[in-house]
Amino acid sequence: MSTEPVTLMVARRVRDGRYHDLLAWLHEGEELAADFPGYLGSGVLAPPPGDDEFQIVFRFVDEQTLDHWGHSASRRAWLLRGSELFGQPLEHRARGIDAWFGGTDSPSPPRWKQSVAIWLAFFPVSLLFNTLFGGMLGEVSLVLRILISTLALTPLMTYLFIPLSTRLLASWLQRSPRPRVQPAKQPITAR
Repeated sequence: MSTEPVTLMVARRVRDGRYHDLLAWLHEGEELAADFPGYLGSGVLAPPPGDDEFQIVFRFVDEQTLDHWGHSASRRAWLLRGSELFGQPLEHRARGIDAWFGGTDSPSPPRWKQSVAIWLAFFPVSLLFNTLFGGMLGEVSLVLRILISTLALTPLMTYLFIPLSTRLLASWLQRSPRPRVQPAKQPITAR
């Protein structure tokens, strides 16, 4: 069993326009998971306009705790209660930073692309945080300012903004570089 945190990423498509029912059901699932040992957090991402696929992320300390929750009677009952609300369920697990970038189902993009996706999420959120709270935090020591900002921003980045950034940039992140075409060598002919 893995000793690093494990993320379960679940996609559910709304059935028959039951948007609000599905959203309430997904939040119920988050509350259910929060009662299990090893739970680290979760988040629900609503679909972009014109789409009907919700994303929900559950994070546990390791495979064993995720399996305990995943095979529990309460989760099975929750899934049964929501079975009329969604279609085309899709689930996959990932570990570490790969949870944001495709996990085990697809190859991770190059680290430089991962860095760009993380920066594109982090910069505006950090800028907004400092705009809103920088004045209040300006009076405290640098160490305390950094402590407060990282405590506030790390969960937001981990469960909301980085997954959102990677979802929005998914086609660019997973795009393979085009192979370089080598010019054909001209045969050397004797004159």
